[in-house]
Amino acid sequence: MGEFAIREFHGRLIGPSDKDYDEARALYNGMIDKRPKVIARCTDAADVMAAVNYARDNNLLLAIRGGGHNGPGLGSCDGGLVIDLSQMRSVRVDPASRDVRVDPGCTAADLDHATHAFGLAVPLGIVGSTGVSGLTLGGGTGYLTRKHGLTVDNLLEVDVVLADGSFVTASKDKHADLFWAVRGGGGNFGVVTSFLFQAHQAKMVFAGPIFWDAKDAKQVMAMYRDFIPNAPEDLGLFVGLKSVPPTDPFPKEHWNKRACALIGAFNGPTIEGQKLMASLLETLPAPLFNWMGEMPWTAINSLFDPFFPKGLQWYWKGDFVKALPDEAIDVHIANALKAPTPFCLMHLYPIDGAVQRVARDATPWSARDASFSMVIAAVSPDPRDAEALKTWGRNYWEAIHPFNLEGAYVNFMDADEAGNRVELSYGENYKRLALIKAKYDPNNLFRVNQNIKPKA
Repeated sequence: MGEFAIREFHGRLIGPSDKDYDEARALYNGMIDKRPKVIARCTDAADVMAAVNYARDNNLLLAIRGGGHNGPGLGSCDGGLVIDLSQMRSVRVDPASRDVRVDPGCTAADLDHATHAFGLAVPLGIVGSTGVSGLTLGGGTGYLTRKHGLTVDNLLEVDVVLADGSFVTASKDKHADLFWAVRGGGGNFGVVTSFLFQAHQAKMVFAGPIFWDAKDAKQVMAMYRDFIPNAPEDLGLFVGLKSVPPTDPFPKEHWNKRACALIGAFNGPTIEGQKLMASLLETLPAPLFNWMGEMPWTAINSLFDPFFPKGLQWYWKGDFVKALPDEAIDVHIANALKAPTPFCLMHLYPIDGAVQRVARDATPWSARDASFSMVIAAVSPDPRDAEALKTWGRNYWEAIHPFNLEGAYVNFMDADEAGNRVELSYGENYKRLALIKAKYDPNNLFRVNQNIKPKA
């Protein structure tokens, strides 16, 4: 890129005059179109330091892109500089200690590939294309969360490039305040260039989806609500309102049919998983299909990847949920049936077990007493559906929100969230976050995110 230069930068700089600029700037969410002045494709921490210094010294708006999966498009910006970490994708597993060192451009699939060879996994997401960085910094949930906690509960250490261009390592023993803040406080405090996780045993699991016709949704959701709090923590199981995907291998006679689904994984002996799920299924109507079976961990954690490629239209809304009364279930079902496309969905992820054994102030992720994390995702491959997606998502959220808590998981919040939703999502931890932000980023250089404003 001839018209632009960053001193001591060894990666590639991509700008509007480059042939692959449009490809490089394209976001996971096709509803969002941003045109940065330059994309700094970093190769290492030194490149990140150089890019941060350049953006700060030249008063450029700065966005950070890790795995590139961010729903509201916060991995880019108009007219500014994007630090693109997508080329930094190595993973190193220590099978003896079960420590896993992960680069910031890795996806969940990259991490799973590396750990699976050793019969290990980190609690991280349900979609293989999810970026490790963004998911972790927001908190992180997955199929292993009930047993082993949030992703941030399994984070041991991070390397961070700060707003002044310096490089630090943060852990419980080093820069402990920064380490506390990045475990749920998002990308507000610097650019993480390396994560160190604690992994857990997971190789073959009893897992998969079970779909029921929408007419059975109330019974399935109510039974799930009562079943999951008492189920063994080796079972990571969530409930969703969605449609049967109109593609193979799903039975063609059910394509586009509105449905209620249970999707999950039992990380233990298959025979135990079968017995456990049988005890639930015997209380429910016959499903449209039941595809739970023994499979590799990597298979269940990438189950959705073929159906949600990069470039679809997305609109997200989220909430934390304390209780799920029958009245709320009715509101969910009524609004889910109004979905403008068969790709739209609502998921409720369980927040219990190991998550609730961590103190509310141990990390910024303060919803330790919630029961579920809810996401409403309005999705379509057709840009012409954009406004219909937004309308449905907002209307659904407005109808169900009175039953829910004030805040939401920041990774499930859209960029247009009104009022003080970010502050409400962190609750009593927000003031501490604002103080740490003032220490490490007093001028709010890192503000293209669910922003925490610095306050001394």
